[in-house]
Amino acid sequence: MRGKKWLCLVLAVCITALTGCGGKQAQSTDPELSYTDPYAHLAGDHDGRSDAIYADTLSDFYSAYQTAQEADTVSLRHALMAVAEAKLLQACVMLPLSASGGTYAISRLAPNTASTVLWGNDADRFHNAVVTTQPITAQDRAAMRTAWAEKKGSGTWESWAKAYLADNGYTLKDSYTMSYTSDPETWDVLSSSNAVDIDAIVNTYDGLYEYDSENVLQPALAQDHSVSEDGLKYTFSLRQGVQWVDSQGRTVGEVKADDFVAGMQHMMDAQGGMEYLVKDLIVGADDYISGRTADFSTVGVRAVDDYTVEYTLTEPASYFMTMLGYGVFAPMCRAYYQSQGGKFGGEFNASASDYTYGRNKDSIAYCGPYLVSNATAENTIVYKANPAYWNAENINIKTITWLYHNGQDVMKPYQDMKAGTLDGCILTAASLETARKEMASGGESWFSRYGYISPAGATSFMAFYNLNRTAFANASDGAVASPKDENQRIRTQGAMGNAHFRQAISLALDRGAYNAQVVGEDLKYVSLRNSFTPGSFVALTEDVTLQMGGEEVTFPAGTFYGQIVQAQIDADGGVMQVWDPAGEDGLGSSDGFDGWYNPQAAAEALQKAIGELAEEGIVISPQQPIYLDLPYAASVEHYTNRANAYKKSVETALGGCVIINTVAGTDLRQWQNTGYFIADGTQANFDISDIAGWGPDYGDPASYLDTLLPDYAGYMTKSIGLW
Repeated sequence: MRGKKWLCLVLAVCITALTGCGGKQAQSTDPELSYTDPYAHLAGDHDGRSDAIYADTLSDFYSAYQTAQEADTVSLRHALMAVAEAKLLQACVMLPLSASGGTYAISRLAPNTASTVLWGNDADRFHNAVVTTQPITAQDRAAMRTAWAEKKGSGTWESWAKAYLADNGYTLKDSYTMSYTSDPETWDVLSSSNAVDIDAIVNTYDGLYEYDSENVLQPALAQDHSVSEDGLKYTFSLRQGVQWVDSQGRTVGEVKADDFVAGMQHMMDAQGGMEYLVKDLIVGADDYISGRTADFSTVGVRAVDDYTVEYTLTEPASYFMTMLGYGVFAPMCRAYYQSQGGKFGGEFNASASDYTYGRNKDSIAYCGPYLVSNATAENTIVYKANPAYWNAENINIKTITWLYHNGQDVMKPYQDMKAGTLDGCILTAASLETARKEMASGGESWFSRYGYISPAGATSFMAFYNLNRTAFANASDGAVASPKDENQRIRTQGAMGNAHFRQAISLALDRGAYNAQVVGEDLKYVSLRNSFTPGSFVALTEDVTLQMGGEEVTFPAGTFYGQIVQAQIDADGGVMQVWDPAGEDGLGSSDGFDGWYNPQAAAEALQKAIGELAEEGIVISPQQPIYLDLPYAASVEHYTNRANAYKKSVETALGGCVIINTVAGTDLRQWQNTGYFIADGTQANFDISDIAGWGPDYGDPASYLDTLLPDYAGYMTKSIGLW
């Protein structure tokens, strides 16, 4: 899952802040660039350059990752994944910024009545949500969260929540209205891995199993399943009589096992970014995706009969069932797809004149709780209850409405929430101040009565560094053009290839000040994340002993993933802190503090980089700085402020030896086109991008780390300019 949501410091001030950033080297001049690109022999060969840069930059990570994949127990696998993450973080190809959530909010949506599971897309399914006509007070919200923790797994939470709200004077309603900032690019859930697409589509179909509001995996389109003794075959028995309908509710077929086969083949044909999830997991998938075979019958998914679908894995995967809530396993009505010009295998062509599948809400078949009744670009998306839904009598919400917000009026979500136009809003720095002043009922301010801190989510937002930049304006619209000249571009390319330089810019950012521009001073540390995979994402279930720093270290059962990441960083002599053992009231956490910002260590890393780069012909000084382009959305005030905070912090810490060019996109879409809506690394139009993040697809750390695998296997390698 990806990209959610001052003062310009002059050079003289930067020099004063850290005099002589490079010692004697900093005072030298070099008007003639003598740097030679070490990958010059690969000019014009993007894949070849990507291979070489990856090998030079991330080989330690990849080697550790491969070792983890060979582990023979789940706990050893998770521990070795933590080692791999430590290597990844120390490579400094990206900088953790923040988690989803961790902001002040006001809402009519009752807590934990939609799934809060950290992976997949079930948290975006709202058919069983509980929504009230008035905002829920902070006091009642806290009481409900306490009760959820007690009732989780009992099957009684939803009925208890409804009774509690009724007993405390709330009126329940059957609609839910929320804001959105980007229209879906497609309505074909199997052809995209972009959150803006998948979030819009997830309520139109059901999967085999889904997580309920107690975060318990429940049968959905499947009735039950079995697993072979060797852990390689998963067999699902489907509900009979489930209907496919079109956007008007007209029946177009029955959901059968072959629809899961068709869905899997179409996903692999479309190659929209999800195929990497199953490439090495399902028998034959790698050969089919890579084109080594065109025979889909060799892939380990088959319809045993009309109501039985079977998946065959390459090896046992303890996390397989956790993957079923993500779109990669969505069914697709084969007959309807073909009626929209869809073809399979070598005949698949999404650009064909007769191919209309997924182009709009009227060109997909539905088997989920909702039909899309209206989708007006940059305006409104409306979901109406599907009368043919197999579980229609048990859904709480009959209408979901998305209202478009372009971010320009920072007060509009708050005002719309107060008016009941929206059922909830995040309080930005500006609206928080107003909510603290405006009075609600009971003599309390809106904030005092209703404000709460939203829980930190699993999505990790990162600053990505472009290691192989070839785009200096947006590929799609030509906007957000770099102000750098050719000489500056070459110097930046060389500097970005230096590990100490990347470490310096990572340690130079005051992430608290940066984050405060969006969430306010009160919460500037709450949502900070210090790792890619949340430190508490998994914990060991048995003791594991690893070699670290030449010594054996035993991690007992119960040790969190983040603690092992920190141990490896410490053993390697790293300076970043990614795990706080005192966090979360002593449970430990990777969130809620700034374990990266270290101006002294940043300056020391820069000194090393200056020496190393001077030997390659790149002199760095305040007179000859490295220029880094950071795009932002000028139409949104807090994004503008955030970009300027980034600039101020890095330039100050590095004494003017690095200059951040804040490069404006006129609106959100131009900004998104620099690094979110890009097809591959050749289109990455930035040196630093803070627009994207990742949320896990399943319950294993590999769901994060897989995104940085080489040779097109990793979805996020394009965000560092590779493949």
